[in-house]
Amino acid sequence: MLRKLSAAIKVTGLSLFVHGFTSTPALAQDIVQIANSDPLIITGVIGTNNTYYHSNMGNGYRSPMSNVFYANLNISLYGISMPFSFYYSNDNTQFSHPQFSFNLNPKYKHWTGYIGQSSMEYSSYVLGMSFNGVGVEYNDEKHWRFGAFYGVLRKAVNDDPNDPYARTPEYKRVGWGFKVGYTSGNNYVDLYVLRALDRLKSLDDYWQQRVSPMENIAIGLKGGVRPLKWFSLSGNLAASMFSTDTRVEKVESPEADKWSSVFDTRYSSMARFAGDVAATFTAGNLLSTSIVYRLVQPDYTSLGAYYMSNNYHSFGMTASSTPITNLSLTGTFSFQSDNLTNKQLYTTKGYIYSLMASSRINDFLNISAGYNGYTQVQSDGTAKVNDTTRVDRIMQSFYLTPSATFDGAALSHSISLTGSITDNKDRNPFATGESDVTSKAIGLAYSMGVKSWETDFSGNLNYQVSDGYKTRYKSSVATLGVSRSFLKEKELNIGLNFSLCYNEVEKQSKSLSLGADLSASYMLKKVHSFSLAAGMSKYGDVNQTRRRSSLDALDITASLNYTYTFTLLEIRKKAAKAAAER
Repeated sequence: MLRKLSAAIKVTGLSLFVHGFTSTPALAQDIVQIANSDPLIITGVIGTNNTYYHSNMGNGYRSPMSNVFYANLNISLYGISMPFSFYYSNDNTQFSHPQFSFNLNPKYKHWTGYIGQSSMEYSSYVLGMSFNGVGVEYNDEKHWRFGAFYGVLRKAVNDDPNDPYARTPEYKRVGWGFKVGYTSGNNYVDLYVLRALDRLKSLDDYWQQRVSPMENIAIGLKGGVRPLKWFSLSGNLAASMFSTDTRVEKVESPEADKWSSVFDTRYSSMARFAGDVAATFTAGNLLSTSIVYRLVQPDYTSLGAYYMSNNYHSFGMTASSTPITNLSLTGTFSFQSDNLTNKQLYTTKGYIYSLMASSRINDFLNISAGYNGYTQVQSDGTAKVNDTTRVDRIMQSFYLTPSATFDGAALSHSISLTGSITDNKDRNPFATGESDVTSKAIGLAYSMGVKSWETDFSGNLNYQVSDGYKTRYKSSVATLGVSRSFLKEKELNIGLNFSLCYNEVEKQSKSLSLGADLSASYMLKKVHSFSLAAGMSKYGDVNQTRRRSSLDALDITASLNYTYTFTLLEIRKKAAKAAAER
């Protein structure tokens, strides 16, 4: 009887995912593979995170108590994985009700199912948000892959218009899409399609008069070829047809009617394009270079993306080289410009560039140095740029970091020194220098491990001075820390840190803060995990020329977390076989 029931479960579980796609011989082969899997395994995790916060300066920007509870359950039935998840949080400053999410992703061989709140890999120009619905994916990991979904991309937001804290109204947005791809050797191609629209009736009449419902169809094509071992070329292109208001009259024309079964062309409709191409060149360790060009037309929109910048094109290049042993060089350059159609008042261009070198001098000494720069300039658009207000800014930074590590029989040491200079300057000849800032910083970090005690000690010193327009800012930070593991299997770990921070704005203010943080974690029987973190910060104004001159501000934070990992039920293959033989 158990064998018959097992066979029935195998066929039923398989047909749930491949009905209509698999031939009879493949079905027989799949049943054999299912028989080699464990009949039933149920595992899960439950946990809670609880945080307490108090400040005698007021709790206006943070909740005094935050509680999170979560649970994950995974059911594996003859190799088919079905995970469930639950999440609750009361720490939500915008909503009074708790937040819940549900997700089920059954998997079998090359198939994956999506039920509930899920995400699916897609073209970044087409779909970048999760959906609440159903979907399926197939990937044979050799040549073919396929996926499709239908669900809600965004819930409706229908807050009371008289509420001063009402959220921005949003229509319920639904969408469906599919993707298909093929790989052959080093070459691949993928096609993506998304159809999304806002449900007009999902908003109250009041909001319908003020918010426009939209619809969209987006198509993406991604591919890559590698004709030579040292050269590869890839591209990611997309086209989007969208209407900014579906209440606007449809366009009546033979050309528009051709697409009416897929998309209704309206007088509010637009078609836009976006994409990027990249080339990579490799010459062993001597040189590796990649070049990328990207263009996104003005107003390019996909209703499957939370947010997407548009009206720009950019060019980027990265190169790395190891010319000699123990020396690594890396350089980057990128350029971006907006106002592609020259309809903006002004055009803004930005340049980012960097150069980094690192070397391992010997077994214990390393050194790295680098330069980073950013330049922003403004030029004419539909209007002439006024020379006195023209944007022309440059920011540059240099850093040098030597470090050393020594490992002995009793002690291990690690020490590093970091120095940096950052200069932010307005190069407009009419600038007064009010926004210019030059910062210099130096930091020293040291750590020591005492092996016989199984204890680690660490210390950090950092000093920074920033010179701006008629002002100087100084900051000094010192930290000390110690951590140790206890018990035979190192189940208990405790760490303690102290910090001191002094800040001064020359001739204006002086402030001091003292902090202490304690952390502890304990693992019980490898399934129960406890952690505790507590911190205290005492701070205030220490400028003796003012009335208030004491550390009279106090912040206290404490959090307690617990996680339990369990196996609810296990019916392994050997146990099932023994029961069947009895």
